[in-house]
Amino acid sequence: MNWNKRLLNTPIIGVITKKIVSAKASREAHSISDHFTEFLQPHVALNQELREEAFKIRHNVYCEELAFEDIRENGQETDEFDSQSLFSLIKHKPTETFTSCVRLVTSKGPDELLPIEKYCMDSITNEELSPKRFNRAEIAEISRLAVKSDFRRRKADHYKGSGTGVISEISYSETELRCFPFIAIGLYMAAATMGMNTGIRHVYVMMEPRLARSMKFIGITFQQLGPPVDYHGLRAPYYINPEIFMKDLSPGFKSLYKTIEKDICLQLKQMDLT
Repeated sequence: MNWNKRLLNTPIIGVITKKIVSAKASREAHSISDHFTEFLQPHVALNQELREEAFKIRHNVYCEELAFEDIRENGQETDEFDSQSLFSLIKHKPTETFTSCVRLVTSKGPDELLPIEKYCMDSITNEELSPKRFNRAEIAEISRLAVKSDFRRRKADHYKGSGTGVISEISYSETELRCFPFIAIGLYMAAATMGMNTGIRHVYVMMEPRLARSMKFIGITFQQLGPPVDYHGLRAPYYINPEIFMKDLSPGFKSLYKTIEKDICLQLKQMDLT
């Protein structure tokens, strides 16, 4: 365990250290949100063309890179839940390249289960927050979040192919490089906006506990509903609602959220008009 992890795990010093890290992240977010719209733009998949862009990104990440799913001949990763989902993507504006995607799986009735209900229901031990306790029209699941390797930072190690996600310093400016780690956070914020503006009150997600801990640093506190299980790696069921999402979001990340929310809401209005 390195020194910064030891500090974080020390009862008194750990609390102080976490606050310092959180404050630093919030200050950074203030700066990043100013640049976010310059380099990155969230898109709601308003048409089939954009949905297929999401399916291609998912194929790149889930089939080609991670091998969680089989390679598809058409280069698009799809499943049974896509027909009941809203999709969001983030575009890198200078290159007109879609960097990442996420979907919000919704349910119109008992015949439309969420992925967590179909595959991981036994992992939910908190019955009070079980999706079966809520109105079907008000539940959703954040799912299939994927970020292309070109837009991720990863430390090179000794495993074959582990360094393929390192960002090229030649291709992107310093400011752009600072934006890229916020892409995943931007996707969660885009999904949250889509949910809150379409009547969703209860949101579920299967995620790695370490990701949940990282999200807590910026004030997005997912409530764990059960122990981790083997589901494309070690993942646990989590819950969040609009009140929890907005309550602890740090000022810097609220600024970033407002930037994303404005863009997403304008596009959702276009969806309503079509």
